[in-house]
Amino acid sequence: MITGAQMKAARALLGIDQKELARLSGVSLPTIQRMEASDGIVRAVVDSLEKVVNAINDAGVELIAAGARSEGTGRGVRLLERNPPQ
Repeated sequence: MITGAQMKAARALLGIDQKELARLSGVSLPTIQRMEASDGIVRAVVDSLEKVVNAINDAGVELIAAGARSEGTGRGVRLLERNPPQ
């Protein structure tokens, strides 16, 4: 699973725009835009989601699930989950 924020962050690390991610994944630009606008986990057709995740991985960005360890090497970032102030 991937979040809209992860998609945006992956594009930023790769230095590509939404149009280029659409081209690399074979998914339409409006689909990429809808995915990235998702609040939380992206809800999409499984095939489209797989294409986007594979394109991001093939371009050199490892997507890390919450609580998962990174198996890759190289530099990276991880968004820490914080409890909202009460």
